[in-house]
Amino acid sequence: MFQDRDGNIWFGTEQDGVVRYDGGKLDYFTPVEGFSGTSVRGMVQDAVGNMWFATRGGVSRFDGRGFANYTTKDGLADDQVWCVLLDKSGRLWFGTEGGVSRFDGRAFATFPLPAADLSGAPNVNRSPKLINAIIEDRAGNIWFGSNGNGVFRYDGRTLSHLTTKDGLPDDFIQSMIEDRDGNLWFGTRFGGLCKFDPSVSRKPGKSAFITYTKEDGLTRELIWTLYEDGSGIIWIATAYAGLCSFDGASFTSYQQHEGLGNPSVHSVMEDAAGQLWVGTADGVYRFDGKRFFNWTKKNALAG
Repeated sequence: MFQDRDGNIWFGTEQDGVVRYDGGKLDYFTPVEGFSGTSVRGMVQDAVGNMWFATRGGVSRFDGRGFANYTTKDGLADDQVWCVLLDKSGRLWFGTEGGVSRFDGRAFATFPLPAADLSGAPNVNRSPKLINAIIEDRAGNIWFGSNGNGVFRYDGRTLSHLTTKDGLPDDFIQSMIEDRDGNLWFGTRFGGLCKFDPSVSRKPGKSAFITYTKEDGLTRELIWTLYEDGSGIIWIATAYAGLCSFDGASFTSYQQHEGLGNPSVHSVMEDAAGQLWVGTADGVYRFDGKRFFNWTKKNALAG
């Protein structure tokens, strides 16, 4: 989910392309309208207002009138695209099944990262170059969350690497965010939630990593998405265990009892009005601060 500069909310679906909601009507974009695929995994808006989508069929750009699509034929590392980042310089970064592609507005270039050794890994996605998440921190460093090879940090000149050997609880990284205090948070596939304090990492004898698991109140250690809202609450979307929030001291769990109809949560977004939207395996929910309400086509058109 993404809210653009005009206030439209975009919903990426698993099988039906992307949907745009302008507050009064829903617009559907599928391959029939020129969209590159049916499954959407990420989206951003660039400086001139173009929307960019990471899909299972490559990259799609929407300029408000039509779509331009990019695949391996155009230099993309792989057509299975998992995430997208627009950095402060206006460059686009795409995490794909075959590694990272960077787009400077003219051409795609492969950004080389070491492949993971998955020979002893659990039975998950076996793509050793897959990148699940890319973010930029306040200092301009680009972070890459990998499939079995931990986290990479690129400062514009050199590449550094963090794995379980350095304190990560798991090398399979699903999601990353930087919070308002400059801490990095990693949502993993097998190791729960991890907080990384870059300032502590420079102090000898102190660990920069804090890991949170079910023992700390997390409902499950397989995390799909992380999101920080305007009040500093960290939201943790889990696979088949609902939604959690973390206020810095304790976790709160949200399940069917709170109105969340499906326990598999894939995305979280706060809109410009402070309304929290949650994407699940059976549709979209809105949160009023206490309970979740299913947001359907019927009540969308009703406003």
